[in-house]
Amino acid sequence: MVDETANSQRQAALDYHKYPKPGKLEIRATKPLANGRDLARAYSPGVAEACLEIKADPDTARDYTARGNLVAVVTNGTAVLGLGNIGALASKPVMEGKAVLFKKFANIDCFDIELNESDPYKLADIVCALEPTFGAINLEDIKAPDCFIVEKLCRERMNIPVFHDDQHGTAIVVGAAAVNALHVAGKKFEDIKIVSTGGGAAGIACLNMLLKLGVKRENVWLCDIEGLVYHGREKDMSPQKAEYAQGTVPATLADVIGGADLFLGLSGPGVLKPEMVARMAPRPIIFALANPNPEIDPDAARAVTPDAIIATGRSDYPNQVNNVLCFPFIFRGALDAGATEINDEMKIACIEGIAALARATTSAEAAAAYSGEKLTFGADYLIPKPFDPRLMGVVACAVAKAAMETGVAKRPIADLKAYKDKLDGSVFKSAMIMRPVFEAARTASRRIVFAEGEDERVLRAAQAVMEDTTETPILIGRPDVIESRCERAGLKIRPGVDFNVVNPENDPRYRDYWETYHTLMARRGVTPDLAKAIMRTNTTAIGAVMVQRGEADSLICGTFGQFLWHLKYITEILGTPALHPVGALSLMILEDGPLFIADTQVHPEPTPEQIAETVIGAARHVRRFGLEPKIALCSHSQFGNLDCDTGRRMRAAMAILDSAPRDFAYEGEMHIDSALDVDLRSRIFPGAHLPGPANTLIFANTDAASGVRNILKMKGGGLEVGPILMGMGNRCHIVTPSITARGLLNMSAIAGTPVAHYG
Repeated sequence: MVDETANSQRQAALDYHKYPKPGKLEIRATKPLANGRDLARAYSPGVAEACLEIKADPDTARDYTARGNLVAVVTNGTAVLGLGNIGALASKPVMEGKAVLFKKFANIDCFDIELNESDPYKLADIVCALEPTFGAINLEDIKAPDCFIVEKLCRERMNIPVFHDDQHGTAIVVGAAAVNALHVAGKKFEDIKIVSTGGGAAGIACLNMLLKLGVKRENVWLCDIEGLVYHGREKDMSPQKAEYAQGTVPATLADVIGGADLFLGLSGPGVLKPEMVARMAPRPIIFALANPNPEIDPDAARAVTPDAIIATGRSDYPNQVNNVLCFPFIFRGALDAGATEINDEMKIACIEGIAALARATTSAEAAAAYSGEKLTFGADYLIPKPFDPRLMGVVACAVAKAAMETGVAKRPIADLKAYKDKLDGSVFKSAMIMRPVFEAARTASRRIVFAEGEDERVLRAAQAVMEDTTETPILIGRPDVIESRCERAGLKIRPGVDFNVVNPENDPRYRDYWETYHTLMARRGVTPDLAKAIMRTNTTAIGAVMVQRGEADSLICGTFGQFLWHLKYITEILGTPALHPVGALSLMILEDGPLFIADTQVHPEPTPEQIAETVIGAARHVRRFGLEPKIALCSHSQFGNLDCDTGRRMRAAMAILDSAPRDFAYEGEMHIDSALDVDLRSRIFPGAHLPGPANTLIFANTDAASGVRNILKMKGGGLEVGPILMGMGNRCHIVTPSITARGLLNMSAIAGTPVAHYG
């Protein structure tokens, strides 16, 4: 059975690399090449202009070529993973994988370069000759001590960052894990004894970094396959190992492990025995990083010392020391600052950023990616997870700042906050377009009540609301359930301390709430007993009553259930002649920009009057995002060419809109392609009043609007902000069950914007 599983996993891995097309990389053009004009600009004669600019000023290569965002992953295949010297060609899948990680985690373009050259000096010559092509070099999987030689020569001769990730990437992540492990254990770098196994490039780099963090050299004991590295030893020695020689006589790992506070293993499986762990200092820290099998199984270590703090190189144990936490982001910061090297200060800034992120509250995105794991800072969560999207902004910004402070940045970043916002915007797709909304929300402290307060997404959103806005969240739910779920999710907030809670089962305002609801609904068939039952069980109705009574400024509901079910209670409780649901507007954030869609929820078959109201409401809300509305009324009919129901209703809506001056651009009725393609629209209807492509599409029924929204989300990679409930004075919004914690945060910012900001 084990063999069958192994074979199945092996085949799955091979299929992953082979299908649907071989390999993990491809090259794509970033500019159009559709006609002779494009060709003349991309190549001769237009390309000569870019060449002459770069000849006159080499730094402009960043402006006219991909060099400023291009990294080379270079290897000779002499020390590939745990596979050893498998050669340059066999190493290519690993290097392609590294390039994919650069692109995925930091949007850095990458070429993998595998070289048949075992001489370190000749290898360094080849790498140095690549400098005109690349903005930085990532050396990978080169055996020790050759890797030390290659990196030293390249760093001395090249004016771009050169970084051997096996050494320094590992050292940085180990450093971050060590910072937090000592924090948990209550120990200090200057006081601890370290015993390390493995005298290769990664092991030496880790020890060098730990010294920079405060460890005393005399407290470090290095062992390898030959035992202790001591003064006078001749076998299997290198200058790098000799730096850590201790004593003058041979010894074994068992001889020196006693009293060790930190075991650092970068060697092989089974090296550290349980009886050795028993002799370590109280609350020992064990970094058993050999892959795929660690120096000691974590369960075996804890059987001897239950309070041991353990990290491995494996993803199926807590605290995986994974270089992907470091290398994409240190290169991102270095490239953006135009750094000529990656120095110690930049590496330490990287360590501090990673360590601090683990001590902060876990992001909702990381929690979703690692569902079921408890991501709370402590012995089992020393470093962030690779899919924590905050790594880009935190780490790259810290690295760029250190580069500037140490004078190696050729292009200093003037505004680090704006730079971090830009990085976050590249990871959180909604960040940039939501910025005007968040800024407006910060001008007033509004009270936002969340109807489904026990939902983990709501809890994460509530914490983010308190961190990112001036709003006050109010949660409806059972306090004991909310508290236990906050603790389980690793959130710092607690009910009754950081935010207010309305407990449907037992709240002193219960009588006030049911009487208010009964007063509103007494002539609509609601008896006192029914009002009492609804105020015990219906959290949407409870939240709406709170807004109606002035105890909250806006309600967010809908993380479960059907939109129109929630809308019924909102309309009954909060609807007035002046306030009534106009339509639901969804913002879809796409690769080429934002697109608003309405009405996705409220009116299944809207009348012309309702369509016109939706158009006017959409224009008002689009401006909240700092955009000028360009609205297309979409139909199966196009500029009167069909006598169909949607066409008739859209033409009638156009007549209503045309009956009064409007301060926004609109046109209709038309097909979606005509709305988005200016050239097509001008051929079909040259007199159209819509400038440029539409950014808002209004449909004649919710089936069409919701269908387009879902297609863009599921197949077009669109990220939804919304739905935004128009017409209710920003007093309530109904989300959908697919919403994420970040989506709820975005909706809270929309709900937190004073009405004066958008009319």
